[in-house]
Amino acid sequence: MMSNKPLCIDCDGTLIATDLLYEAFFLLLKQYPIGLLFLPFWLIKGKVYLKERLAERVTFNWATLPFRDEVMQLMNEAKLQGRQVVLATASPLVWANGIASHLTIKHLPTKHLATSHLAYFDRVIATENGVNLSSKNKAARLVKLYGEQGFDYAGDSSADIAVWRHAAGAIVVSAKSGLTSQKIQNTIQTIKPPCANFLVYLRALRVHQWLKNLLVIVPLLAAHQANVIQGLLQVTYAFLAFSMCASAVYVLNDLLDLESDRQHIRKRNRPFAACTIPLWHGMIMVPVLLLIALLIALLLPQQFLLVLMAYFITTLAYSVRLKKQVIVDVMLLAGLYTMRIIAGAAATQIKPSFWLLAFSMFIFLSLALVKRYSELLITLQNNQQEAAGRGYSINDLPVLMSIGISAGLGSVLILALYLNNPETNLMYPNTMWLWLMPPLLLYWISRMWMKAHRGQVDDDPVVFAARDWQSLLILLISAGIFAAALKL
Repeated sequence: MMSNKPLCIDCDGTLIATDLLYEAFFLLLKQYPIGLLFLPFWLIKGKVYLKERLAERVTFNWATLPFRDEVMQLMNEAKLQGRQVVLATASPLVWANGIASHLTIKHLPTKHLATSHLAYFDRVIATENGVNLSSKNKAARLVKLYGEQGFDYAGDSSADIAVWRHAAGAIVVSAKSGLTSQKIQNTIQTIKPPCANFLVYLRALRVHQWLKNLLVIVPLLAAHQANVIQGLLQVTYAFLAFSMCASAVYVLNDLLDLESDRQHIRKRNRPFAACTIPLWHGMIMVPVLLLIALLIALLLPQQFLLVLMAYFITTLAYSVRLKKQVIVDVMLLAGLYTMRIIAGAAATQIKPSFWLLAFSMFIFLSLALVKRYSELLITLQNNQQEAAGRGYSINDLPVLMSIGISAGLGSVLILALYLNNPETNLMYPNTMWLWLMPPLLLYWISRMWMKAHRGQVDDDPVVFAARDWQSLLILLISAGIFAAALKL
C-alpha cells in the first residue's frame, strides 16, 4: 500500500481488539466499585460525560491491551514510507494520549526513519471539550486537518462509514458480514480478525468446570438414596442451576480479570482476555445465565435458592476483592466446593453429616492450595516475583505446600475417624472394606502434590484429575470399595 497521505487509525476495535469504554466499566467495578452507583447519572448526561467521568477514575495498564498485529504492521510500513500516522479515536483524550505514549517503535530500525522520533503517532485527536469524536464529527475533523480525500483511514464499525466517504483510501478491519458487504468504493485493504464460533463461547462458559457441580449428588449418595427417582431429578435440577450460575460467575470473573489474565502465560488465551468474544457479549451472557439459574432453582426447595444466592454473592466478593487476600482466597475456594455439597443437601432435603462437611473443607482446602501453588510456580518459571492479580509472591511457595499437604493429611485423618465411628457400622454392613480408603486417599493426595511440585498440574486440580488416568482409576476403585461395603 504505497501512499504519501497521512494514515489515520481508529482505536477501539481497530488498533486494539477491544473497546476501552467496556474495559473501563469493568476496571471501575474492580478498582472503584462504589462508582457503579453513579453510572446511571453519568449516562443520563450523555456518552461524552460518561467517558470523562470514567477517565477520571479508571487507571489502565496500557501494556496489557490486545493490539492488533496487522494494524501495527500497517503503521510500521507507513513510518518506513515517511508518512504521518494519526490516532483518531472517540475515546477520551487522556486515554488516547496514554496509548500514544505507550507505543514506541522498538522493533523498527531507526536508520529507516526520517527522524529519531520513536513514537508511532505524529498526532492524536480524540474526544474532548464535550465533542464525541465519532462518525461525522471525526470525518469533519480529519477533513479540516487534511482536506477532502487527503488521508487514508482504518476503522472497524458502521460509524466509520461516514469517515471512509471522505478518505482517499479505506482500510476495513472487521469480520462483520454486514460491514464488509457495504459498498465502500475506496477500500484499499481489508483485515478480517478471527470470528468466534460456538466452541469459543463454550470455552467462555468453562463447561469443563461443571464437573465440580457434580458434588451436589454427594449428599444423596452418602444417604444411600441414589436409587430414588425424585432425589435424582432434584440433584439434576441443582446441577443445572449451579452450572448456569457458575458459568455466569466465570464470565464475570474473566471480565474483571482482563488485565491480570493477559499477563498470564495460559489465561491470556481465554476468549475475553484475547478479545475473541466482544466484551459486550459477556455483559449480556452474565444476566441471561443468572436468569436461567434462577428459573431452574424455583423448581427446588427454597433453601436451595438461598444457598445458590449465597454462592453467587460469595463468588462475586471473591472476584472483586477477596481473591487478592492471602489465605482468605483459598479458604473461600474450599468453602465454595463445600457449598455445592450443602446445595445438594438443600435440594434433596437431606441433612449433611458433620463428617461429610469436615472432610470436604479439608480436602478442598488442599486442592485450592494446589491451584494457587501451581499458579505461583508458573510465576517463578516466568522469572517474576508476584502472581498477577494475587497477593502471593514466589517466597510463599514452601508455606503454601506445607499448609496444603497438612490439609490433605487432615482429610485422611477425618476419614479414618469417620470409619471408626460406631454409626458407620450401622450404615455399611461390611465396614472393613472401607479401611482401604484412607491409604488410597493418602496416595492420591501425595501424588497430587508431587505433580504440583513438578509443575505438572494445571491451574485447576479438578480438571487435571478428570483427565489423569490414575485419578480416574482411584475413583473407580473407591466406588467399588463402597459398593463392597454396602453388600450384605
